Amino acid sequence: MNGDIWILGIAMTKFGKRPDRDAVGLGFDAAHAALADAGISVADVDVMAAGNLLGNPGFGQAVQKQLGQTGIPVFNVANACATGATALRTAILAIKAGEADLGLAVGAEKLAGAGMLGAAAKQRGGPKTWQPGGRLDAVTGVEGRIGTDLMPGVFAQIGMQYLRRHDYGGVPLDLFARISEKNHSHSTRNPLAAHTKAMSAEQIMNDVMIAYPNTRPMCSANCDGAAAAVLVSDERLQRLSPEQRRRAVKISASVLTTDPWEEACQVLPNVNTVTRNAATQAYEQAGLGPADLDLVELHDCFATAELVHYDNLGLCEPGGAVEFFDSGATWRDGRLPVNVSGGLQSKGHPIAATGIANVWEICQHLRDEAGDRQIAGARVGLAHVIGLGSTCGIHILEKAA
Repeated sequence: MNGDIWILGIAMTKFGKRPDRDAVGLGFDAAHAALADAGISVADVDVMAAGNLLGNPGFGQAVQKQLGQTGIPVFNVANACATGATALRTAILAIKAGEADLGLAVGAEKLAGAGMLGAAAKQRGGPKTWQPGGRLDAVTGVEGRIGTDLMPGVFAQIGMQYLRRHDYGGVPLDLFARISEKNHSHSTRNPLAAHTKAMSAEQIMNDVMIAYPNTRPMCSANCDGAAAAVLVSDERLQRLSPEQRRRAVKISASVLTTDPWEEACQVLPNVNTVTRNAATQAYEQAGLGPADLDLVELHDCFATAELVHYDNLGLCEPGGAVEFFDSGATWRDGRLPVNVSGGLQSKGHPIAATGIANVWEICQHLRDEAGDRQIAGARVGLAHVIGLGSTCGIHILEKAA
């Protein structure tokens, strides 16, 4: 298929604790709202891609039964924290292949009260000595013996490694607390965020330490939530109403990458390389660069992750992430606002929904519909998400002309 692909409609639910809705119910809420936002019905949709990591493997069909069963293909996807971005990419590929004009992508998760994912399973035991058993166990597990592969520890190491590599002379706890302070401040303007309370850097530093330098407020908030998007081919968009065309958001780049082979890649995740490669491809595909961006929603699963991704996404000079943040550029009123939604630390992180929710935030600004957190004159935005395994999804979006 020749021509651009557009976001015709998009929606996210309120993130947080939702005891009243299961994952299917949340997915239906987001998908139904996205269809309404697009001004179409489920009967118009040609393909659906859906993600839900911790629930029904037939999640997409379960949501479809609530929306209306029309016999279209449904792809159930799972790609760690990049599941939502993968659902988007799947629908985009179907449109690019010419097999669909309209696609629906949805992601939902029930994670309220889950705590630090993976921690409980790791702590429950296992043998005290190595017992080989299968391909992945051909090398002894190192958890608790040599470092950690629990997410707070992994990203603590990533952040500290960056500071050491670039000879940072300050106090890491203070630096990352100030990054988190920014995101918690931004969340006060987002009514759909799980947490909408500002926190000072001092409060953040004095909270519960999870994995130095990440305290509890610096960690992503696992919660309940869903997000969905309706995608449309350029040819089909031209046959829709002037209002639908006015609100459509152009997908200038859609990229999904995985780790290239490198030494130690079978053991240690490399969120830096996978993001750098995705960003390079996305900028080339869009014909744009970091200087063209008006705002960014990046995967701040921890405050330490946000810092390294400034560099990985090319938002600053190599090695210049600390100076970039200290300049004030990433605040809502700065040169290049980052995580105006509050980010994963405040908006929340219902894993399968996050990749679409980050796109949703960008769309609100490009449509001039972001309310009192609106970035004035926003025309180009980048949404980024990673999933350890590892994968990275990046979408660059542009305002309709």
